[in-house]
Amino acid sequence: MDPFFVPVSGFDLPRFAGVASFMRLPVVMPDHPRFAEVQIGLVGAPWDGGTTNRPGPRHGPRSLRDASTMIRAENGATGVRPFEAVRCADLGDVGPNPADLMDSLARMEAYYARLRAAGIVPLTAGGDHLCSLPILRALAKDRPLGMIHFDSHTDLFHSYFNGSMYTHGTPFRRAVEEGLLDPHRVTMIGIRGTAYDREDRDFAEAVGIRVIAIEEFHARGVADVMAEARERAGQGETYVSYDIDFIDPAFAPGTGTPEIGGPNSFQALQVVRELAGVRIVGADVVEVSPPFDVNGATAYMGASVMFELLCVMSGAVLAEA
Repeated sequence: MDPFFVPVSGFDLPRFAGVASFMRLPVVMPDHPRFAEVQIGLVGAPWDGGTTNRPGPRHGPRSLRDASTMIRAENGATGVRPFEAVRCADLGDVGPNPADLMDSLARMEAYYARLRAAGIVPLTAGGDHLCSLPILRALAKDRPLGMIHFDSHTDLFHSYFNGSMYTHGTPFRRAVEEGLLDPHRVTMIGIRGTAYDREDRDFAEAVGIRVIAIEEFHARGVADVMAEARERAGQGETYVSYDIDFIDPAFAPGTGTPEIGGPNSFQALQVVRELAGVRIVGADVVEVSPPFDVNGATAYMGASVMFELLCVMSGAVLAEA
């Protein structure tokens, strides 16, 4: 265990003091001499240029960093101590162009391509869900990935507003069309709410994406649903995308498109723990919107999900070593 990559302890510096970084990890920018030693990099993507209704996720990374100072060294349920298992660091933020959507997508893709070239597995704090597309473009440039997707929406729509192809409702339609995802290894969990039509569900069925609606999720339970998701992902490289609106808004109100009837906060963590053994090559937590949050509850929920993801990702990194 390299002490450089160990988070600052609350016994050494109070959690309300110091400069906030993800989980109090060292900040290692790409020009840092130890950048190439990082195994899992926590990245902020402060951009919501794909939002179609209530904006705000551009402020998500800052709130998630602040909330994550509450995270400690050990997972109380699984016993995993990720900061001792692998070298983790806060890599700062991707710098978007708030005036140009396409330039922002290109900037993000280039940033994550650099991480991939360095062998760093990214864990991203969004940002809206369109942020997942440039990440996938970088990580899946050579071969399609599987994906396990937690959300109340499929994000599989063709376009919005007379042909706008890039919104937070379209990233995974584009990813399938561009060959970034193997649809037969994609599972979408928690889908619910009112709808404009069934275009997204029809597309999923046509290409082989498995959509598990919230009614099926509640009827079968976490363990059974996640066993299917792991089986579909198989042994291949897999991306995990976690929209905070997967969780019922009673527990995570700070998001732009909430849908009632979702999982509670315990189930929100359980589904991530059930990813153990999946060959995860990247993950994100998106759509945390501080303007709609209540007393920081959603930010802390998102930070807790990120820690659970970090725990299972550390196991995946060790398995690849």
